[in-house]
Amino acid sequence: MEESKKDWLSALVTASLGAGIITSFAVSQGQNPLIGIGITAFAATAAVILDRYA
Repeated sequence: MEESKKDWLSALVTASLGAGIITSFAVSQGQNPLIGIGITAFAATAAVILDRYA
């Protein structure tokens, strides 16, 4: 696998796991699950973009 593609995938997985843990807690406290999924997706996308261009 190409190194830059591996970094992109690693950033996506790490961001998704981190945001997913916090979002899971928020959903358990009564937050709408769709909003939680949206927050996780946004955080993962932002992390990949920042990792790629920063």
